[in-house]
Amino acid sequence: MKLKKQKKCKRMRGKGMGTHGWGARKKHMGSGHRGGFGMAGTGKKAGQKITLVKKLYGNSYFGKQGITSKSTERKKNPVMNLAYIESNLEMLKRKFGQKDGTLNLKDYKILGEGDIKMKLLVNALAVSKSARDKIEKVGGKVTVPEMNKNESNEEKKE
Repeated sequence: MKLKKQKKCKRMRGKGMGTHGWGARKKHMGSGHRGGFGMAGTGKKAGQKITLVKKLYGNSYFGKQGITSKSTERKKNPVMNLAYIESNLEMLKRKFGQKDGTLNLKDYKILGEGDIKMKLLVNALAVSKSARDKIEKVGGKVTVPEMNKNESNEEKKE
């Protein structure tokens, strides 16, 4: 058993205290000074590897990507209300209008919120019952592509 032990404060005096010949203390703390392996250090604030990561993985590597269930993903159908059609009719005619005066909204479902005052001819993906009633009440017409059930059953059998 050692009776006289020199105190640490007397041993660690002078130049390079606590480094034991390794220069800066951080150089001998582990693997910190020698870098990492592979994609180590590409976390939220990885400024040193941003260009490399973007080149390899694109811009979707950083930031939150989120979790979306399949049912939520499926329900992202573009919809358009009658109030929007009424207020932006000139713009919609320029963008979706055809020569015969029909609005070709084939990617949209038309919903019945709001009122419409003008007679319209609309091609749409789908239409709600209230929207169809309001358009037909003013004298307009809505056409929706319908799959023939007999044709689709015949295709499945073949």
